[in-house]
Amino acid sequence: MTNEQHTQCHTIIHTAAVAAAVGNLVPIPGLGVATDLTVMTGMAIALAAVFGRSIPKAVAEAAAIAAIKDVILKQPLNVIVKEASKFIPFLGQIVAPAISFGMVEAAGWSIVSQLEHGMI
Repeated sequence: MTNEQHTQCHTIIHTAAVAAAVGNLVPIPGLGVATDLTVMTGMAIALAAVFGRSIPKAVAEAAAIAAIKDVILKQPLNVIVKEASKFIPFLGQIVAPAISFGMVEAAGWSIVSQLEHGMI
């Protein structure tokens, strides 16, 4: 990966993570996962373009789902806390976005790695 590609990937991933965090401000359990998946699908399509590839939405969704599964398997407590915190007024609106931001960042770099190694 070139420095330019790294910078583009960083910008895409960080923007997606912020969008996911904003989407997780809504205190409805389960909605955060749907928001994360939607944001990550768009992120996967944009990341593929950085590497000169065009992937269909279905492939991007599969990559997003795989990345979410990977993050959940590595950090199951974070996902549980993120969704459970939404039952606690005000606390959930701080905890859920913060955890979502970190999850999307980690998942984004996982997708970049897959793209670099031709797995997507």
